Amino acid sequence: MAEAHQAVGFLPSLTSDRAEVEFSAPVLQEIYLSGLRSWKRHLARFWNDFLTGMFPANPLSWLFLFSAIQLAWFLQLDPSLGLMEKIKELLPDWGGQHHRLQGVLAAALFASCLWGALIFTLHVALRLLLSYHGWLLEPHGAMSSLTKTWLALVRIFSGRHPMLFSYQRSLPRQPVPSVQDTVRKYLESVRPVLSDEDFDYTTILAQEFLRLQASLLQWYLRLKSWWASNYVSDWWEEFVYLRSRNSLMVNSNYYMMDFLYVTPTPVQAARAGNAVHALLLYRLHLNRQEILPTLLMGMRPLCSAQYEKIFNTTRIPGVPKDHIRHLRDSRHVAVFHRGRFFRVGTHSQSGLLSPRALEQQFQRILDDPSPACPHEEHLAALTAAPRDMWAQVRRSLKTQAEEALEAVEGAAFFVSLDSEPKGLTREDPAASLDDYAHALLAGRGHDRWFDKSFTLIVFSNGKLGLSVEHSWADCPISGHMWEFTLATECFQLGYSADGHCKGHPDPSLPQPQRLHWDLPDKMHLLISLALRGAKTLSGDIDCHVFPFSHFGKSFIKRCHLSSDSFIQMALQLAHFRDRGQFCLTYESAMTRLFLEGRTETVRSCTREACNFVRAMDDKEKTVHSEQWQLATSQIPVQQVHLFDVHNYPDYVSSGGGFGPVNDHGYGVSYIFMGNDTITFHISNKKSSTKTDSHRLGQHIEAALLDVASLFQEGQHLKRGCRELGEDSGHRVNSLPCHTRTSTTPTNF
Repeated sequence: MAEAHQAVGFLPSLTSDRAEVEFSAPVLQEIYLSGLRSWKRHLARFWNDFLTGMFPANPLSWLFLFSAIQLAWFLQLDPSLGLMEKIKELLPDWGGQHHRLQGVLAAALFASCLWGALIFTLHVALRLLLSYHGWLLEPHGAMSSLTKTWLALVRIFSGRHPMLFSYQRSLPRQPVPSVQDTVRKYLESVRPVLSDEDFDYTTILAQEFLRLQASLLQWYLRLKSWWASNYVSDWWEEFVYLRSRNSLMVNSNYYMMDFLYVTPTPVQAARAGNAVHALLLYRLHLNRQEILPTLLMGMRPLCSAQYEKIFNTTRIPGVPKDHIRHLRDSRHVAVFHRGRFFRVGTHSQSGLLSPRALEQQFQRILDDPSPACPHEEHLAALTAAPRDMWAQVRRSLKTQAEEALEAVEGAAFFVSLDSEPKGLTREDPAASLDDYAHALLAGRGHDRWFDKSFTLIVFSNGKLGLSVEHSWADCPISGHMWEFTLATECFQLGYSADGHCKGHPDPSLPQPQRLHWDLPDKMHLLISLALRGAKTLSGDIDCHVFPFSHFGKSFIKRCHLSSDSFIQMALQLAHFRDRGQFCLTYESAMTRLFLEGRTETVRSCTREACNFVRAMDDKEKTVHSEQWQLATSQIPVQQVHLFDVHNYPDYVSSGGGFGPVNDHGYGVSYIFMGNDTITFHISNKKSSTKTDSHRLGQHIEAALLDVASLFQEGQHLKRGCRELGEDSGHRVNSLPCHTRTSTTPTNF
């Protein structure tokens, strides 16, 4: 234990006549350094908060203003119009002495008040400018004069060198739509999936709602929008996530994959060491607010509030709802390997442990031959249990094994060192990708701590993956972190020729601390029950990942269409061919244009989309491309500067996915891998007789080719694919190498 190594610095010696305590220099030095590090962190946070609060101004602007006032005062000019004299009267006269000091203090106070007023004015002006959304409705590539003027003003008022949270005070609040518009759009969204009789009945209910209840509920929403930062985000977090009583596994987590074609090193401990170090570097940048805020068009900032809970965060089960526990700091990670839990410190006296030192610690865990204690191996299955059950068991667990539980829940994040290899294989690429996705989404049901904000999964062949709990933030946030991690651990940290982390081991480091769970026998039944449920749910999930390589984003752009709209229409066509009917479709869209915004729903199954789908399968009708155009649901966040695509084209991720949100539905996500490939992640439940992820994948491929054939450039693609399919007798998909962009999820 690290604590034991430091305790030896304190050496008490007892004699027969008196007690004498001797203090060694190292322990006094450690106390001094510990306090110094703590104060440095507090001062750094205070300074960052100060800089964020006054943005887009800076401290030099106050000094300039103060100097100008002093110069005017020296020239016998009073820019304060008498206010500085009033301030001097309120200051102590000190017996008539220090008259000049009074003038300086009065000037400083007036400069501070004027500076604060100017900053407030800048915040209000920038918030008003950021409330303009006309640019969203303009055609791509065409910008009106009003939007150009708006961009110029935003550039003027935005300041320079923003920090991560610099724009938070200037972001507009999410507006409350009129209840009439809400009801109208709701009726439009359900019209394609309801019969005439059902739609008429729904319309009557909607009109009754408008007449009896809508006005009061709308008043409540407006009242909350005036009082709270965001009128919907906290309710979304509570009612969509925290009040859900279902298992977090599959229902509230999603996964992200490693590089698709390459594994930088086959050494499991080395890959874990570099990845953990890269993640902690990201946390360091996050604490210092050195991560740049996301800017659309290089100018329009998105809300950064969700970044705060990436690390040191756990979803704590409760009744009737869970709550999110976030710590300011954590200096260890919790590690799971072969049914055992370990606490691995991430810092030494000199700071963050090097990748080689972390590799050494992980290798010690891998080499540890000790077996798991009774009931310990499957303990984490409780986090995959229904939340009410886990909440009750956790209360008992906290009294029996509080220290071990705190070590896991108080960790920066969770690390799972799996004993099996995963990833793309040459022998069976399709099945290996499906198995890889399933391992990241559900694992074996007892080898992930699903309550943690995210779990880093390292397989025995060095392949990585991420399992993310959804309640604390949305996919673009964790995706931003994951891109940084992959790029940093591979291109910046790198590996030696023998596959180990660069640097030298540190033999003075203490062994990783094994966590001990003092579990009573009565808990064995509850753990077994949770494990049975987790295995049932895991075994019921079918994941299918396939790359569509016939064309990609570049072809869609040449057709002068939105890439997201193109895919959404193809998905509607594929689902209609798969099920023979339309259904409500949930496509997520960010609302981070507003303060503390999270996500909203795009209902892509519209009447126009349904007419398009029917026309596509009606040989007597002609479909024109101009009859359907939809706005994109998500704006990709791509850190292209982190990846050298030209020199390292194989270093590309295939994105990630999630489970189905309905027992008889699909979960679909897709990622544009460069310009010529689209990778789809499909999931469904095997117990459903209505769904089949592999069958839907075939329909998606056919639908994409059919939609592309509407354009002259795409007609040869369909002919070529048909000829290729006739020659091979089955669907063929190559796995080319392209660049990575972000995912866009869609739920059926």
